[in-house]
Amino acid sequence: MTVEMRIEQGRLARALRARGGIAERFLSRRTRRVADIARREAPGRMGAYIDWKIESGPRGLEGVIICDHPATLYVLYGTRPHIIRPRRAKALRFDVGGRTVFAAVVHHPGTRPNDFLGRALRAGR
Repeated sequence: MTVEMRIEQGRLARALRARGGIAERFLSRRTRRVADIARREAPGRMGAYIDWKIESGPRGLEGVIICDHPATLYVLYGTRPHIIRPRRAKALRFDVGGRTVFAAVVHHPGTRPNDFLGRALRAGR
């Protein structure tokens, strides 16, 4: 009895990379793990704005992590020192040590970059 088996590399590659295939399941687990790390590393409530998905890209399937918080770029890249002025009122109002304080101008010292997404990617490898 003779058994012959032919493996076509093109079909095998398509089967591995197909939606619902082995590669997508592996990629989903890894992307979810990196997104969970990013949620823990994110400052404040920014972690609640992190989500992930699997997309078809030019080189096959890609895991994508999204943070759609309005201040994400300011946190990732930091800010330079800047002046904050009131827009619709005569003064800015904020609480300091339980007291309400008013100011016509605030000199913000800027913020350091916090690359929590990059750290999550490196930790999830």
